Amino acid sequence: MTVDRDGLAHFLRTRREAVQPEDVGLPRGPRRRTDGLRREEVAALCHMSTDYYARLERQRGPQPSLEMVASMAQGLHLTLDERDHLLRLAGHQPPPRGAASAHVSPGLQRIMDRLVDTPAEVVSELGETLRQTPLARALLGDSTRFTGPARSVGYRWFTDPEARSRHDPAEHEHLSRLYVSHLRRVVTLRGPASRAAHLVDLLGDHAEFRALWDQHEVGLVPEDVKRFVHPEVGPLSLSCQRLLDPDQSHSLLVYTAQPGTEDHEKLQVLAVVGTQRMATS
Repeated sequence: MTVDRDGLAHFLRTRREAVQPEDVGLPRGPRRRTDGLRREEVAALCHMSTDYYARLERQRGPQPSLEMVASMAQGLHLTLDERDHLLRLAGHQPPPRGAASAHVSPGLQRIMDRLVDTPAEVVSELGETLRQTPLARALLGDSTRFTGPARSVGYRWFTDPEARSRHDPAEHEHLSRLYVSHLRRVVTLRGPASRAAHLVDLLGDHAEFRALWDQHEVGLVPEDVKRFVHPEVGPLSLSCQRLLDPDQSHSLLVYTAQPGTEDHEKLQVLAVVGTQRMATS
C-alpha cells in the first residue's frame, strides 16, 4: 500500500481541529484562537516532534511507521474505525481487532486524561499495561516499559522476583492462584493458538506455576482492596475499581483511598515524590 499524502494530511488536520483541549486534559486558556488543538499539543500527545507532525499535515516527510501511526491514533483519541482509516492513508494494513489490540478506546482514554491525581492504568486481558497515569507509575513503577512475554504481569509474577516486591507478602499465594486461574480462563476463551496459550507453554517449566495449573482452579476474582508495599511510603491499602471495555477486553483500574485516612495521606505524599522524581530524571 502507498501513502495517500493528501488524504493523510487532511484527515490529521480535521481530527486535530475536532479534539478540544478539555478532551485531553489540557487547559483552554483565554488566548486560544485555534479550532481544536495546536500542532505542538498534538505532537506532545503523540510523543513526536512538532516538526515531524507539521510535515505530515503539509504532505511532506517520510512514510509514518506503524508505531508512529498507532501513537497518533492514540494521541488524537481516534476510534478503531478512525485508526484503521489512518493506517490505510499512511500505507499500512490495519491489524486484527479484538483482545490483542493495544489501542485504548477514546472513552477509556478520556477518563484517564482526567485522572491526573489518581493512580489508574489500562490493562489488557493478559495483564499488559497499556496506559498509566503519573501517580500509577509512582505507585507501581513503569509497567509499560516491558516487551515480549514480560509485558504480561502474570508472566512476570512467576519469572521476575521484582514483580512481587510491591505487593504484601501475605497476598502472594492468593495472587499466584489468581493469575493462573485468569490465564486458564483466557486460554479457554481464545484457544490453543492464542498468545495466552503461548504464555502457558513458556511458564510450563516453572514449578509453582505448573503445580497451580495442574489444580485446574477457575473462577477466582480479584480482591476489592489491594495491599501494596511501596519502597518510599511503606504499606498502602487501596480500593480498586474496574471499568471494562468489552469490545477490546481492556480494563481501566482505578486505585483510591478514603479521604482522611493514612493511606490517603500516603498517596498525597507519593504524588509529590513521584512528581519530583520525574522532574529530576
